[in-house]
Amino acid sequence: MSKRLFITIAAFFILTATCLSAAGVKNLKGQKFDYVSSDSHFQNPFIDIDKTIEVPVKCRYIHGGFDDGTRFSFYFPLKKEDFTGRFFQYITPLPDSETSAQNYYAASPIGFSIAHGAYFIETNEGGAFNPGDTSKDSSIGAYRANAACAEFSRYIAKLLYDCPRPYGYCFGGSGGAYRTTGGMEATEGVWDGSVPFVLGSPQAIPNVFGVRMYALRILRDKMDDIIDAMRPGGSGDPYTTLNTEERQVLKEATGMGFPIKSWYGWKHMDAHGFTVLYRSLIGMDLPYFREDFWNKPGYLGYDNPPSLQRDHLQEKAVVKRAVGQSEAERLGLVAPISEADKGSADRAWASLGTGFKEKPVAFEIDHPVEMHTLGGEMMLLSGKGEGQQLQISGTKGAYVILASVNAPELLASVNEGDRVQIDNSDWLAFETYYRHQVPTRDFYVWDQFRSFNGIPVYPQRPMLIGPIITTSASGILPTGKIHGKMILCCSVWDREAFPWQGDWYRTKVTEYLGESADESFRLWYTDRSTHGGEDDPTEVVDYTTVLYQALLDLSDWVERGVSPSPTTDYRIEEAQVLLSEDGSTRGGIQPTVKVTVEGSEKAEIKAGQTVRMHVSVDVPEGTGRVVSAKWCMDGSGIFSKDVDLSNGVFSKDGEHLEFDTEVSFSEAGTYFPTVKVFSERHGDAQTPYTCIPNLGKMRVVVSE
Repeated sequence: MSKRLFITIAAFFILTATCLSAAGVKNLKGQKFDYVSSDSHFQNPFIDIDKTIEVPVKCRYIHGGFDDGTRFSFYFPLKKEDFTGRFFQYITPLPDSETSAQNYYAASPIGFSIAHGAYFIETNEGGAFNPGDTSKDSSIGAYRANAACAEFSRYIAKLLYDCPRPYGYCFGGSGGAYRTTGGMEATEGVWDGSVPFVLGSPQAIPNVFGVRMYALRILRDKMDDIIDAMRPGGSGDPYTTLNTEERQVLKEATGMGFPIKSWYGWKHMDAHGFTVLYRSLIGMDLPYFREDFWNKPGYLGYDNPPSLQRDHLQEKAVVKRAVGQSEAERLGLVAPISEADKGSADRAWASLGTGFKEKPVAFEIDHPVEMHTLGGEMMLLSGKGEGQQLQISGTKGAYVILASVNAPELLASVNEGDRVQIDNSDWLAFETYYRHQVPTRDFYVWDQFRSFNGIPVYPQRPMLIGPIITTSASGILPTGKIHGKMILCCSVWDREAFPWQGDWYRTKVTEYLGESADESFRLWYTDRSTHGGEDDPTEVVDYTTVLYQALLDLSDWVERGVSPSPTTDYRIEEAQVLLSEDGSTRGGIQPTVKVTVEGSEKAEIKAGQTVRMHVSVDVPEGTGRVVSAKWCMDGSGIFSKDVDLSNGVFSKDGEHLEFDTEVSFSEAGTYFPTVKVFSERHGDAQTPYTCIPNLGKMRVVVSE
């Protein structure tokens, strides 16, 4: 072979390696595409990254966008033979980064998709969300950007795999659930099915925040009693130690749908996303906050009960100094942040040229102040910022903790010696705003505020804020008029999207689809789960694997006609979602777990005495078998004691399991041994994606 021929052949292979990806198709970066979107807003699609990545899973990563600012990330299986003809698309709660899923390593949605032969999509939903910007069509962030990227992904999949039209499934939670249902209602043919989760209603925001904040303030000294009553082996009556006002407030919050067992986490409940909305809400109904609440009959401020007088704060003070992130962390004022985030914040702050070395996250004032609300204001009475106010999230001694939403320029205007007023008047007024927002009768939790003739007992505001905020945030109000199949997953202990709202949406779907609703819709409730993750592993479980199994069941439903497990068997009593006690016929896919001693959830023993606990587990029919169980005996949240299931008694199909475990405690006290049990569709205990958890626990009272 001549040297010239060898060089030519070598050059050919180098060029081929450069132009081909692992899927055997040339690199698409910078290519021009003969593609026209069905939505004329989205023009000139481009790809600026096309490469193989190793983390969080090995796959072909394609990044690009449209010329309006919409961006997407596609993650494709490397080999054509590994592609099963579908995609899963994650819908974020608010328009966000198209690369956020890369930060999830355990049970990553990218890894889940690739492991099951699907490609994964995430978008920025058209760009950053600004609630005050009315120039941008809200439908773009609601569903149109997601739809445009989904359609373009099919074009790319055709180039990569030479395949028929891939099936498409979207899923999103909280604000993303609004967008997911909105996409299914407003489009046809883009997604074949969806899994929205922890879905609210058009009346959820801001009302759910007020319900919780009001109860937290009034009941703060009785929370431990309420929690104890509702735990296994408790009295079951959370009202026993409450006075008249406390009983009324707990009854009202429970009647609004706050899951009463979810108060276990009350010490860690904060304002969450309401912090961002707070000042906008005041601007939307300024007369309520400035005049009506405090001065007109029918409002709590006018009644001015002793609890309101006790907690109403209008305290003048003098600023001593600013406190930056590092010191605030040491003082226990704020949660730690990463060094990268801290560095970025410090650099941005330094550019303002203030007298403070770090961006303030708190101010020290000249005397201690005690605030019993989750937010308020620090009004600036002197200095450069005189007449303005900073939003605060709390106080601790002589430290005033700032909310994260304050403008840096306003923070920079505060100096040592400035006079301020710590004030929670507006925050207190907001807490019962929901009483004055009674909507239509389908939102049945508000019936407690109607008289016998249906007329609201409290004065009503001139407009309902909930639908305005929902439309602003998500671009569309949920109506139930879906196109395609849907499995809605809701959490029974959800403190932000109260669980009755899943039932509300199910009713809307049924009104639209009629008798055929069961052919297209399921509602699965996950017990012992909240809006987010596991804040206390001995009380709640993570629902992520429920979502993944729902996506797989949804694809089988669409593609092969295999009906998923029925809607969870539940009932609504006084706005609380109560699940059927029969785990085998409950529906959904979560196992039920019961722990007893001689049939009781409570045992009384002496220190050092051994007690035998009996565990009974049922998996809903046809949804798998029990694959593992482990104990946490000491309340630490660490489940370190594995159960040898070979010693248990299984039913033939593996859907029912019983086993015993012995335990003793050397010291007196009250203990709650907790067992975490997992079921899996195919009996695979090792998969990180589809092992479905639940907890069982009991009370053991140990005396000397």
